Amino acid sequence: MAVNSPVGGRRGNGRRAGLGACKSVTITCVSETGWHDTGRLLDDIEAGGGPGGDQWRTEWDAGNSAGSCSLVEVVARNGRRRRFLVDCGWNAQYMAERFRASGVDRMLASGAIDFLYLSHEHFDHFWGVEAVLRLAPAIRIVAPAGFRPEALQLLGGGSFPRSGAGNAVRHQGRLDLLPAGRLHRLMAGVGSATFDLSILMGVQGEQSLFFSIEGKGVLCVTGCCHQGVLSLADYARREVASDGRLYGLYGGLHISPFGPLKAEGEATVRGIGEYGFAKIACNHCTGLPAVEMMAALGYPLVGGSGREGSKSALYLGNGDSVTFG
Repeated sequence: MAVNSPVGGRRGNGRRAGLGACKSVTITCVSETGWHDTGRLLDDIEAGGGPGGDQWRTEWDAGNSAGSCSLVEVVARNGRRRRFLVDCGWNAQYMAERFRASGVDRMLASGAIDFLYLSHEHFDHFWGVEAVLRLAPAIRIVAPAGFRPEALQLLGGGSFPRSGAGNAVRHQGRLDLLPAGRLHRLMAGVGSATFDLSILMGVQGEQSLFFSIEGKGVLCVTGCCHQGVLSLADYARREVASDGRLYGLYGGLHISPFGPLKAEGEATVRGIGEYGFAKIACNHCTGLPAVEMMAALGYPLVGGSGREGSKSALYLGNGDSVTFG
């Protein structure tokens, strides 16, 4: 595992940073089911010291673990297609099953997936990395610079018996750790920004993706959006969209991840409507109550099939795909 310098990019909007544009983006939800039972998850968090505890020293219920992961396919303006994964879930066995169901296993084994993009180091987005490395041990990994030493140890084949985190396949490829403060260009039309903030269970920082789609505007893609979806949209409008035009939104929006929608969440849902998104495909930690409110407000939601472990067809669930562009 070789840690590399940050990839290209600098502060400024997409045009000044040389982000360029792509033709279209197709996203397949490999899994949005981070865990099976919210009550059991909250009990584990409370026993581990609450939100201020340490995920690496918390005893998690192994039978409750699943994971969040998406496959992104970018079509360049010249028609070339490139693929990468956003996150890799929690339970490696569960993720291996989801990879088989979605065909990601064959793509990883054949080298058809260019890299693994880790939004942050939370258990349900990262601890299933062995499922990826079994098939592609030398895959390039792109992660936020706030990764803790324990996260790097896991990539190197470390084991944490108390928390149940472990990886028996050492990462042998390139690791890019992207700092906050600039937009990093990953490929033509695709940029990443790291948001430096403290997240529950001792995690530092989360990075999100921005796609400049020709003729449409900017697509925002997030793993969990702990920085807040309105902050994400503000960043995209200010730093990425040369004309201020936002087009699409995908991923976990962290509005009501553990239960009922509170007043702050309702204000966030209403705020999303002010950005003029033409297509919204949310899932994971967005929370079904938040999605239901979006539907009631007439937002341009992309629904799903409600199968393979996802709880509702109102949002894009496991095995479902959406194309932007």
